[in-house]
Amino acid sequence: MGLLGRRRKREDESLPFDMFELTAGHADREARRARRLESIYHHGQAKIWDGRDVLAELVQKHGRPQLPEAQRQALSRIFSIIMWGELAAWKISAQLSDRLVELEPKLAAASQVHDEARHFYVMHDYLDLLGHKPPPMDFWSRRVVEMTLQTDDLTKKLLGMQLTIETIALTLFQHVRELGVEPVLAELLPYYERDEARHVGLGTQLVPALMAKMSIRETVGVALFQLELLAASVFSLKAMEPDLVTIGVDPRDILAIGFRKQMEMQKVMREEFPAWPEDPPVNRLFHGLCELLFPSEGEGVKVPAHVRLAHALAVVRRTREGVLEVADRGRKQPAQAG
Repeated sequence: MGLLGRRRKREDESLPFDMFELTAGHADREARRARRLESIYHHGQAKIWDGRDVLAELVQKHGRPQLPEAQRQALSRIFSIIMWGELAAWKISAQLSDRLVELEPKLAAASQVHDEARHFYVMHDYLDLLGHKPPPMDFWSRRVVEMTLQTDDLTKKLLGMQLTIETIALTLFQHVRELGVEPVLAELLPYYERDEARHVGLGTQLVPALMAKMSIRETVGVALFQLELLAASVFSLKAMEPDLVTIGVDPRDILAIGFRKQMEMQKVMREEFPAWPEDPPVNRLFHGLCELLFPSEGEGVKVPAHVRLAHALAVVRRTREGVLEVADRGRKQPAQAG
C-alpha cells in the first residue's frame, strides 16, 4: 500500500469543527443537561486537591499505616485492584474525552482524566507506605476494565466506566471508610468519593440519551454487554471475598450499597427519561447471580448448589428477597427496636 496508505486519515485525528453547531438547537431539557455536564468540569476544577500534600498530612497526623500482617496483606491486595482500576479509568476517560464531540460532555470527561491520574499515583504511594508491590489484576477484575477499554461503542464505554467501574469504586470506598479499617485510608477515601460521584454524573446524563436513539437490536447488544460486565464484576467480588472478610467487610454489604447507588442513578435517569425501565431484566438477572454466589444464609454457611440455584431463580422472579431487600430489612429492624 505504501506509506500514504498506511497513514490514511482517521476520524479521531481531525478536529470537530461542528461541535458548536451540534448544541445550537438544543431543546430546554437538553440545554439543562448540557449545563449540568459543563458544571461537572467547573466543580472539578474548584475542588482539585493535591494528592501529595493530602497524603503527607494524613501520615503526619496518624503515622505510617500499621496493621496486623494478615490485614495488611488483605488491604494491600484489595487496593492494588483499585489502583489498577484507577489507571484503567484514566485511560478510558481519556478515550471518552477524545470521542465525545459536544463541548459540555467533552469538558466533563477531560476533568475526569485529571482526577483519575491523581487517584492512580496517590493510591500507588499509599500502597508503597503499606510496603506492598501491586500484583497484576485477577482475571475477573481485568475482564471488567478490558471490556470497557476495548469497546468502540460509546454507550458501552460509558456504561462500563461511569455506571459500573465508578460505582464499584464508590461502593468499596464508602464501606471501607465507614469501617475505619486504617485511619490514613479512612480519611483519604472521602477525597476519592467526591471525585467519583462527579464522574458518575457523566454517565447518568448521557447513557439514557444515547440509548433513546438506538434500534431494538442495538439496545439488546448493550443489555448483553452490561450483563456480561456485571457478571464479571460480581465474580471479581467473589475472588476478593477472603481478603474482604479478613478486613471485616461483608461482601453482601458491598452489594447492598452498590444496589442502592444503582437505584439512585436510575432515579436520576427516569427524571430525565420517564421511559427508562424501573426493573429491567438485566437487573433481575444480576440480583439472582449475587444470591447464587453470596447466599443470604451468610459467610461460612454451607448451602447446597441446588438450593443456591433455586434461591437465585426465586430472586430473579421477585418471589424471594435479594441482597438489597435483606439488607434494608436488617436496617429497619434495629430502628424499630429502638
